[in-house]
Amino acid sequence: MANTQRYFIELSYDGTRYHGWQAQPNAITVQELLDKALSTLLRQQVETVGCGRTDTGVHATQFFAHFEAPRPPEGGA
Repeated sequence: MANTQRYFIELSYDGTRYHGWQAQPNAITVQELLDKALSTLLRQQVETVGCGRTDTGVHATQFFAHFEAPRPPEGGA
């Protein structure tokens, strides 16, 4: 993607109500909800890439992911 920047995020989550990290059809996953939240916030489609995967019901205390988004304009804003 031209004029984009890669952003890294560190997160933790309680996986009790989720079918793991990785997006999959017919299941609610952490990645799916994070992608939707970031897409809403940034007003563009965002797809995260996680550092690994967790299974259904598994929690994470230190999980890393990254995504691409447009660079902010020079000088802020």
